[in-house]
Amino acid sequence: MKQAIAGVAPPDLEEVTIMAVWPTNAVTGLGRWLGTWYESRAGFGKYLTVGKLALLLSIPVALGLFFFLLAPGFNRRYRLTNRRLILERGYRPFLEKGPQPVIERFVLLDDFDTIDIVILPGQTWYHSGEMIFRKGALETFRLSGVSRPETFRRTCLEAQRSFASVKQEVAKQLALV
Repeated sequence: MKQAIAGVAPPDLEEVTIMAVWPTNAVTGLGRWLGTWYESRAGFGKYLTVGKLALLLSIPVALGLFFFLLAPGFNRRYRLTNRRLILERGYRPFLEKGPQPVIERFVLLDDFDTIDIVILPGQTWYHSGEMIFRKGALETFRLSGVSRPETFRRTCLEAQRSFASVKQEVAKQLALV
């Protein structure tokens, strides 16, 4: 379906991706442990610190973790659409449209009203955090290791407001008929 504005379609017609985010190495315990080392400022002056030394020595481990997280069976991505927020993992090969990601979990845009961001130890270095979706006091969904979580949080809340306004307008139009 062609759209006047890319990514804008009524949720009743089609599910359209608004934004996709891939988690950082901080999604794993090993990545967060490395991040706590990288944050260390102990040392001599500004240039010779424990964090920079740990970074230099752990390059093979960090790269191995990064490529492991990209491996077909282990990769994840968080995809926001005009209907829901989806955690996708891996791929289903040999489909007519080509390999498709496997939907592991999702939350509808109606199923949360606030999003909290929690930064775990070791995630600061990666500029990432946990996003906790709540409806009232109940946690309905959680995303780990989200890169730049505040930006993604704002986008999720804007999509939710848009979804609610379209849903309300459709209900008004149906009531008039």
